[in-house]
Amino acid sequence: MRDPGNICSLEALDIDIIGFIFYPPSPRFVPDDGRLDDIVFRCGKKKTGVFVNEKPEILIDKAKRYCLDYIQLHGDESPETCEALRRQGCAVIKAFPVATKEDFKYTDDYPCCADYFLFDTKNVNYGGSGKRFDWSLLDEYRGSTPFLLSGGLTPDCADEISLLRHPMFAGIDLNSGFETSPAVKDIDKLKDFINTIRSL
Repeated sequence: MRDPGNICSLEALDIDIIGFIFYPPSPRFVPDDGRLDDIVFRCGKKKTGVFVNEKPEILIDKAKRYCLDYIQLHGDESPETCEALRRQGCAVIKAFPVATKEDFKYTDDYPCCADYFLFDTKNVNYGGSGKRFDWSLLDEYRGSTPFLLSGGLTPDCADEISLLRHPMFAGIDLNSGFETSPAVKDIDKLKDFINTIRSL
């Protein structure tokens, strides 16, 4: 998110966390020019800042500057980096790209250094692909860290999501499938989907 009006509209919905992307190559990048500082800082929902292979000191600075509730890591960040962030009081969401059941083995190195994992579709580049991976693979995840599901979620996914019964399944990450353009959410589409998923 980065449009002030869109953010205000989104805050009125029954959501838990709003994401702000601080990865410059992303089309949803929040520019570091000061114009959005107050908007992000005063956002009334919990906030996650999304980063890729950023220096720990910059992660901590951004967390304080924007009063982030979570730091979401989508790169090759080590368990030591995650542990260091948590020691600084930062909650961590660590993303893992998934294509096969073998990809879940990479979570084994992060048993106690992330508050949530995020499972997204494996892509050649960092960031989302707008495509889904095979959700039946989730049965292969046997860890104790709760996870969020991402990758190609659209309004048509509600029934399938409601059938997921993994004990560590904690939530969903809605992005490009609910946008009118990068970083601009379709509020009506989101509202209808959220009402549907909450009812299920």
